[in-house]
Amino acid sequence: MPPRPLIVRLRNWIGDVILGVPALKLLAENGYDLQLVGKPWASTLLAGQGWPAVARPGHWKASVAQLRALRDAASRLDPGFTRRDNALVLPTSFSAALEMRLAGLRAVGYAQEARGFLLARSEPITYGGHALTAYWELACRFLRITRAPPQEIGLATREADVERADAMLRQHGVEPGFIAICPFAGGTFEKLEKTWPAFPDFARALIASGRQVLTCPGPGEEAIVRASYPGVTMLEGVDLAAYGGVLRRCAMLVSNDTGPGHLAAAVGATVLSVLGPTKPEQWAPWGSRVHIVRRWPDWPTPDEVMIQVEVLSRDRQS
Repeated sequence: MPPRPLIVRLRNWIGDVILGVPALKLLAENGYDLQLVGKPWASTLLAGQGWPAVARPGHWKASVAQLRALRDAASRLDPGFTRRDNALVLPTSFSAALEMRLAGLRAVGYAQEARGFLLARSEPITYGGHALTAYWELACRFLRITRAPPQEIGLATREADVERADAMLRQHGVEPGFIAICPFAGGTFEKLEKTWPAFPDFARALIASGRQVLTCPGPGEEAIVRASYPGVTMLEGVDLAAYGGVLRRCAMLVSNDTGPGHLAAAVGATVLSVLGPTKPEQWAPWGSRVHIVRRWPDWPTPDEVMIQVEVLSRDRQS
């Protein structure tokens, strides 16, 4: 079949992009050649899927120019490109739809922020449900089909990135069975902190139990590990592609509500997600190996989380 390019504007957070992967896979399986536009890290995060992705410029005028260039390139591949719905907007912002319209694209997106007149088709969004389901339903409506979302995300990791991860683990003396932690969380949820305050105490309990504990801090987080997580092995400068390889090797990841928790679930790792104000029915990592510890408005104690670690460890060995 001739190529059917589809320009897709991704969301701006790692977790959101990962939760949108099943929707992207559905579009690709239905014959669309995806051209993704998002944050600079998106191409690395999704490298295993093989979808081309370009970094969106910061200024709206440059973004419109970029989208026009993508439109012109797609039109050369597909003469019918401009006569059909040819773009998908996953963000809900007015500006995302406006940029698509100014670039001459026929975009499909959510009916949000009175932006319906900017879109070729505006579709309803399901409130209160899981974000993955919302992205999935938008892709289904674009395709005019009805289908249930998959139980697993199944994010692919390139063999070369797994090999890089294995080399880093060997270099730092990390043995099989290690537990990864992600004690960081970007932003807030409804203006409330998402970072479990007892994470340092929990990490010390993990180490005292004889387990090897590893973390992969993001830029600027290294000093936090050095100050608050003595005894935790730190892999610095790990990009998202190799991070997926590291998480494929861990016995489990214990994390806050943060992108690496979604990444671990997406590559099939066991995830123990310690949640505070975050609503699990909307934003929990997605997958059959995801386990939640939450008793908001209080935070779980380190002992409560350690009990879950022991239970999951026994289940893994049985």
